[in-house]
Amino acid sequence: VVGIAFVCYGFYKKLTTDIPNPVATMEVEGYGTVKIELYPDLAPETVANFIALANNGFYDGLTFHRTIPDFMIQGGDPNGDGTGNATLKDLGEESEDEYTIPGEFIANGYNDNTLKHERGVISMARSDYSYYSTSLATEGYNSASCQFFITTEDSTDSLDGLYAAFGKVTEGMDVVDAIANVEVETREEQTDSSSELTQDRPVDPPVITSIRVE
Repeated sequence: VVGIAFVCYGFYKKLTTDIPNPVATMEVEGYGTVKIELYPDLAPETVANFIALANNGFYDGLTFHRTIPDFMIQGGDPNGDGTGNATLKDLGEESEDEYTIPGEFIANGYNDNTLKHERGVISMARSDYSYYSTSLATEGYNSASCQFFITTEDSTDSLDGLYAAFGKVTEGMDVVDAIANVEVETREEQTDSSSELTQDRPVDPPVITSIRVE
């Protein structure tokens, strides 16, 4: 009887104990610390990928290469210019092949991710091929790898359902805001049919010292 009671109590504790979400601690050189609560129940593959990269040291020394005031900051690119992906080796495997992950958002047929892109939300950056052809949209949906962005204002109209949001800043939004407002340079960006001037590349890109997840 005692043994049965002990087993039943164990099941009860398992059912009634809240398991905290993982928390990422990001240190940015010269700016400070940002803590981000991750939501594996909403975007499990996205969170698992981010944790694996972070705890393998992938993000250490990378930068925020794109900053737009009142919108977002983007980082985590090994090339430092928005063109790079992680490789399987960055996950601890032997292969040097680049990889991507499925886009966990509504437009890609994944309906469990209901997180809105409100201020402080972290989400995966990806390619957008829709302006080339609608048939390439799905390829863009599944092109995220390692780059992420953090919104500094509510951006639900343009991002919800189209990008995989997977967590939210709980401490250090002042650090995120400071990064969003760094000095940027004007550059010419080539599109599919023309070129345009943009102002989103920091003159002195903020460096991510480390990201670790507990």
